[in-house]
Amino acid sequence: MNYNVDEKGYYGEFGGAYIPEMLYPNVEELRQNYLKVMAEPEFQNAFNKLLKDYVGRPSPLYFAKRLSEKYHTKIYLKREDLNHTGAHKINNTIGQILMAKRLGKTRIIAETGAGQHGVATATVCALMGMECIVYMGEIDIARQAPNVARMKMLGATVIPATSGSKTLKDATNEAIRDWINNPVNTHYIIGSAIGPHPYPDMVTRFQAIISEEIKWQLKAEEDRENPDYVVACIGGGSNAAGTYYHFLDNEDVKIIAVEAAGLGIDSGESAATSVLGKEGIIHGCKTMLMQTDDGQITEPYSISAGLDYPGVGPMHAHLCKTGRAEFMSVTDDEAMNAGLELSKLEGIIPAIETSHALAIFEKKHFLPDDIVVVSLSGRGDKDLQNYIDYFNI
Repeated sequence: MNYNVDEKGYYGEFGGAYIPEMLYPNVEELRQNYLKVMAEPEFQNAFNKLLKDYVGRPSPLYFAKRLSEKYHTKIYLKREDLNHTGAHKINNTIGQILMAKRLGKTRIIAETGAGQHGVATATVCALMGMECIVYMGEIDIARQAPNVARMKMLGATVIPATSGSKTLKDATNEAIRDWINNPVNTHYIIGSAIGPHPYPDMVTRFQAIISEEIKWQLKAEEDRENPDYVVACIGGGSNAAGTYYHFLDNEDVKIIAVEAAGLGIDSGESAATSVLGKEGIIHGCKTMLMQTDDGQITEPYSISAGLDYPGVGPMHAHLCKTGRAEFMSVTDDEAMNAGLELSKLEGIIPAIETSHALAIFEKKHFLPDDIVVVSLSGRGDKDLQNYIDYFNI
C-alpha cells in the first residue's frame, strides 16, 4: 500500500486537480516545477538556513514527565509551538515563498482560519519584501483578533470573507477568486495539505521536517528512531502530514488523527469529517467532505478556528479509508480541559487546535512502555481570550 501521492496527484482515490480552466496555467506551472526546484541545492540550502536561523529549528522533542506519569505511558511533545510565529505553519510558508520567488511571482495571497497561517505568510512576505493579501472569515477575524493585529503590523492586507459561515472555507473561496483574477504575478500560499495537486504533496514535503527531526531526536533520547504512536490534530492537516510523513510506510508506527467533534458528532455542530463526511470535491481536490445528500457542503463547527474545515486533505482521507490511521473525535469541552491540564501539569499553554490531540489520553489506553509523540502544533497565546471566557479565568 502506498500512502504518498502518485504521479497523477492522487492518494488512492483522493486528490487530483479539479480546477477552473483559468487556474490551469498557475497550477500546471507549479506542478511541472515544484519537485525540480525543491531538489536544487541552492533552494535546499536557502530553505534549511532559514529554518535554522529564522524559524529556530530544530524544535525540541520534549518528554512530558508529569503528563506521562498521569497517563502511565511515555509522552513526548514535538514543540512546534516554539517556532517563530508560534506554530508549524512557518515551515510551509518559508518553503512556498522561496518557491514563489524562484517562479518569478511578486504578489502573495493566502487564506487563514486560526490566523497562524496568515501570520506566517505575512511574516515571510515581510522577510522577502513581497505584497501580501490574507483572506480570513469575518467570524475568525473577531475570535482571533491578536493574530489579525500581527498580520497588519507585518504589512499584510487582511480582507474579511463575509459569505457562508464566514470561516476558513469561505476565506479559501475568496482567495481562489483572487487567484483567478490575478493569474500571472500571484502565488497562492495554501496553508494546509489541501487544494489541487501539487499543493497537498508540496505542503506535506515542507512540513516533513517535523517527522525528520522526530526520528533523530528520538534516537538520541530513547535509542530508537520510531515511536509506537504519532498523534496530531487535523483540520486540513498540514501539521499532521508533516508529523506522519517519515512513518507512513512503517506499519509498526501507529498513526492517530484527532478531529474536532465540536458540540458532539450527532449535534449538528461538528467538524468530524471521518465520521460525517463522504467523498466530494472542495477547493480543487477530491477528498472526504461533510455534505448534504445532494452534495451541498455543510457548515462545520469547532471552538477551534483552525479545525472547523468541512473536509480533510486527500492524504488523510486515504489514511482514513485504508485504515492506516485511527481517527478520533474530540469535543470542545474535552479539548479545552486537555489544554488547561497541559498548562497546569507542564507549564505549556497549547493552542486549542493542539488541545484536541492532547485530549485522547482520557479516551485511549496506552501501555507503560509505549512511546507516544504528539505534535504540539501551536502555542495558546492566540487563544487566551477563548480560554478566559470558557473557564471564567
